[in-house]
Amino acid sequence: MLAQHGMPVFPCAPEGKQPITRHGFHDATTDQSQVEAWWNRFPAANIGMPTGRASGVSVVDVDVHGTNGYDAIRRARRAGLVSGWEAMVRSPTGGLHIYYPASDSEQPSWQAGKAGVDFRGDRGYIIVPPSQRQIDGATVLYRPTSFAPTGGRPLDAQRLREFLTPPRPRPQAAPRREAAAPDADRMASWLGSQTTDRNLKLFWAACRLAEGNIPESDALDAFASVEQPDFGEREITRTVQSAYRTIATSPSTPTSTEPMLRRSSQTSAPARSFAPAGRGLV
Repeated sequence: MLAQHGMPVFPCAPEGKQPITRHGFHDATTDQSQVEAWWNRFPAANIGMPTGRASGVSVVDVDVHGTNGYDAIRRARRAGLVSGWEAMVRSPTGGLHIYYPASDSEQPSWQAGKAGVDFRGDRGYIIVPPSQRQIDGATVLYRPTSFAPTGGRPLDAQRLREFLTPPRPRPQAAPRREAAAPDADRMASWLGSQTTDRNLKLFWAACRLAEGNIPESDALDAFASVEQPDFGEREITRTVQSAYRTIATSPSTPTSTEPMLRRSSQTSAPARSFAPAGRGLV
């Protein structure tokens, strides 16, 4: 058992990822009696393990939902940025978890949503074998596939992040766009002050920017400033893209989130100033 080998663990929902305990991965422990108590109570629970300095392990999570993260991780491998791994685990959905020794210095978790790659470091966690998921009616395990013959070394997570998310080029803005840019920043500032329904409010705000003919790239740049551990780049990107698609396909129809937002945050939304628009690693 992991806890017997000094690895802190905590229970997560059976066949899922959501922590069961009140404080999530902060409750992780190596205390054998506590671990036994948890799994006596929740015998089907999946096993969560905090990442980073809490466990001495960091993980690169290669996703296959939406963007195929294998493409990006192959490019990173050719660039020499993902060597030093200790183990690889195939996830039930076909993704890959690449395990490294954690750095002695802080390396926060992050998401590179457009690349389909996440980093699980400090203040993060991962689901570990032999946990399982139900996929198309079948039980599929988290399955170790490779172990390095020699010890690994910590990953330079910041360098990998910069490789996967290079700065977006900023073309010279036309006068109309320069005038509109503060509106995107104002929307982002308002969203950053919100503590509930952030995804819904992000969708609403992105629809407003789309109606105001603010380029999608400008909206993504502005909303990147509100990224949080539980509200990451991937979720922000998907929501903004969805909002822009909605406005593009029905430009004269008000979005369905607007009445809800009027009810839930009448006084907190910024005043509207836009005129309406008429997958192993090889």
